[in-house]
Formats: sequence, structure tokens, C-alpha cells
Amino acid sequence: MKKTVLLTICILLLATFMLAKSENFVLVEKGSFTMGDLLNVTLTYNFYIGKYEVAFDEYDAFCSATGKSKPGDRGWGRGTRPVINVSWWDAIAYCNWLSEKEKLPKAYDDEGNLLDQDGKITTDPSKVVGYRLPTEAEWEYAARGGNKSKGYKYAGSSTVGDVAWYDSNSGNKTQEVGKKAPNELGLYDMSGNVWEWCSDLYGNYSSSAQTNPYNNNSTADSSRVDRGGSWYYSATYVRVAYRDYYSPTRTYYRLGFRICRTVP
Repeated sequence: MKKTVLLTICILLLATFMLAKSENFVLVEKGSFTMGDLLNVTLTYNFYIGKYEVAFDEYDAFCSATGKSKPGDRGWGRGTRPVINVSWWDAIAYCNWLSEKEKLPKAYDDEGNLLDQDGKITTDPSKVVGYRLPTEAEWEYAARGGNKSKGYKYAGSSTVGDVAWYDSNSGNKTQEVGKKAPNELGLYDMSGNVWEWCSDLYGNYSSSAQTNPYNNNSTADSSRVDRGGSWYYSATYVRVAYRDYYSPTRTYYRLGFRICRTVP
């Protein structure tokens, strides 16, 4: 038993080291912020989040490995363009596949619940080990620049064209990830390019301050949150405070995702 526990710890530490060294993830240190210009939120844990939106070449590898049909690209090209036409369920399947590939406990069960390292359902994101979609609070905190935030309207600037592909500059299609300026943490395209799925069910904000919030209330709207706006929408929709939602089964050519992981 002790050897098994020790081996598990070693695997988690190695995975954490490799993730920290990866050029595709950014460390977001814990802290507090005002979410949506109204709600006081505190995150008591650190997490890694993808520097870029998940691109077609990454998602296509998942499809090839699992026999899943590859989503269409509308003729715009694949490669490092953000993947589109993926449902919330597709996105969490990708997360679980990546976790299993790296010998990590998967983050979701078959009903979309978050799982801790022992495979038990949890509503505490800090206890999830595997790859997952960011919670809505994690997403906005990271988009605002975490504890390095300078209070910009968009993710990295108050001048929308510096950081976002949106209706006025996108050429009516997605663009390769990482071509605009990053935000304070070094994250790209958190404003514009494609909407990004979050883990949470959609619902109204709480009227009281929250710690490590994650909305998985079954009485809430069955839709899942998406954030960031897209190439199709105006500047209003790519603000870091703006939120939207879709049915988790919806696939859309303006909608993709990025992934994250709690720091063990």
C-alpha cells in the first residue's frame, strides 16, 4: 500500500514538473478579484491554464487516437487555428483523454461531474487533479491577469484590437492562436477568436462573496458557461466581464475551449 501511494505521489510530482516546464501552460497564482464587476471572489489555490486555446492539431490528435470524427473547419484551415464545432461534452472528453494519456486521474465522470484524485464526485475545483475546463471564476481571474492584473477592459489591454480578433478585424473567420498581444500573465486570445467553454452550469451570480466558486447546481439552467467572445462579435462581447451560455450538446463555428489543471 505504501509503495502504491509513493508511486502515485511521484507520478503527480513528475506530471506537475512537466506541466510547469511546458511552454503551453501558464501558472495562475491564487488571489481575490471582482468578478463581473459585482461579485467578490477568492481563489485559494494555484492553477495552470492553457496559454492558447486548444488548436485543431491538438484536437485532431485526440480524434485520431480515439476514432472520434474530426470537427469541420469551414474551409478556414486547421493546424494552429482554434478548434471549433466542439460541444461541451467533446471538450471534457478531450480533457479526460489527455489526463489518461499522462496517467492522471480523469477530471470528469460520464455525467459531467468533477472528480477528485480518488474518483469521487466533488464541487471543489482545488481537489481535481486531471485536465479540465476552467471554472468560470478561474477563467475570468486568468483573463483579467490574475494577481498581475492592471484592470484592463479586455484580456491584456483596454484597446480591443491589440489583443482580440473580433468582428472589425478578424476577416470573418478564426485566426491562428497567439497572433495578438498576450495579457499580463502571458495568455493569448482570452478576448475574441472563439468563445471558450467553462466547466460551470450557467446561473445567476450569488449576492454574497464566494470562495472557489463552481456552479454545478442541478436546479440551475442546464446550459454551460462560455466566455471571451469570438471573431464574429463586437468589442462589447469580448470584454473580460462578459458571459454567455450554450447547451452542452451545441457545436458551433464560433465556439472552442482551453484547458487547465489545479496545481497538486
